[in-house]
Amino acid sequence: MAIIYGVFSASNLITPSVVAIVGPQLSMFASGLFYSMYIAVFIQPFPWSFYTASVFIGIAAAVLWTAQGNCLTINSDEHTIGRNSGIFWALLQSSLFFGNLYIYFAWQGKTQISESDRRTVFIALTVISLIGTVLFFLIRKPDSANILGEDESSDDQDLDVNESAQNNMTKAVDAFKKSLKLCVTKEMLLLSITTAYTGLELTFFSGVYGTCIGAVNKFGVEEKSLIGLSGIFIGIGEILGGSLFGLLSKNNRFGRNPVVLLGILVHFIAFYLIFLNMPGDAPIAPVEGTDSSAYIQSSKEVAIFCSFLLGLGDSCFNTQLLSILGFLYSEDSAPAFAVFKFVQSICAAVAFFYSNYLLLHWQLLLMVIFGFFGTVSFFAVEWEAAAIVARGSDYRSI
Repeated sequence: MAIIYGVFSASNLITPSVVAIVGPQLSMFASGLFYSMYIAVFIQPFPWSFYTASVFIGIAAAVLWTAQGNCLTINSDEHTIGRNSGIFWALLQSSLFFGNLYIYFAWQGKTQISESDRRTVFIALTVISLIGTVLFFLIRKPDSANILGEDESSDDQDLDVNESAQNNMTKAVDAFKKSLKLCVTKEMLLLSITTAYTGLELTFFSGVYGTCIGAVNKFGVEEKSLIGLSGIFIGIGEILGGSLFGLLSKNNRFGRNPVVLLGILVHFIAFYLIFLNMPGDAPIAPVEGTDSSAYIQSSKEVAIFCSFLLGLGDSCFNTQLLSILGFLYSEDSAPAFAVFKFVQSICAAVAFFYSNYLLLHWQLLLMVIFGFFGTVSFFAVEWEAAAIVARGSDYRSI
């Protein structure tokens, strides 16, 4: 995870240039092939192939997320970006539900994962990934899209090879410059605080919280299967949030702030319940688990309910971040999404590092602090976006 997120962070600096040259559709296809390769490595894993594939998927993930954000934006307008962001997020997070549901039932009661079980799962996942990758070619292309400074005229067709290569190099350099300029704009700096919070809580619900549940010996023999059940309920929260906010965005006269406010309130409730329900040493417990007591008697039901809240709150933040980035930076969507994933992935990598050393209550406190200031900074940017809509003027990011 450290390799993947480290490479992911660094690669986001060059991904706008890649998308500028080859376009979002081909970028997503190429990235999808590397995703499939990474999954296939698990069919028969070796240390050298596992770590090498981790480097490649870090690069591919950066290209895929930037191209996806660009593709989502050019196929949306200011009225549909919220809806489309919600639908995308619900579809993306459905993997949490279906994947964990299969594992929960197929591997229930098993103390060891056999070679046959592992191969069955990863062969199936590789095939599904390849099918999904090919389906990228079915995504529609908008009739008039000026993607990353692409000239709308057809004069480029008459250029020779040298001029075409020079044009591609210009596009790449321009996209890189735009990314650097976006980093220091007021709106992006404010949104970076919100993005940083999503990186911290991403690490918490995707890695730390499942570890905490599996480490509590008082949950009995079900402690390991509860990890899969936790993933299912995180997925339910993500899908419900993405679907709900996608459907409501069209008739939402109050903007994005109420959804983000709901997200932070839901997360604060989840953090407080986790603080009470989980032993403080759960994240750093040894393989044997922990017998430490929490502030209340540890409850499986409360633990799973918190999983749902974590997923729901995460969908609140991410759907609205995707929406506001697509609205504010409609003309520079690839650099904007690259900066977004750059900040998020750095914070996720930092959180993966400190999660091995900090007790649970310190990790929760960090997320509360970043969550509070991230929400306030998002409000400030959304109020500015609302003022732009009220004036009826177009936003120009650069």
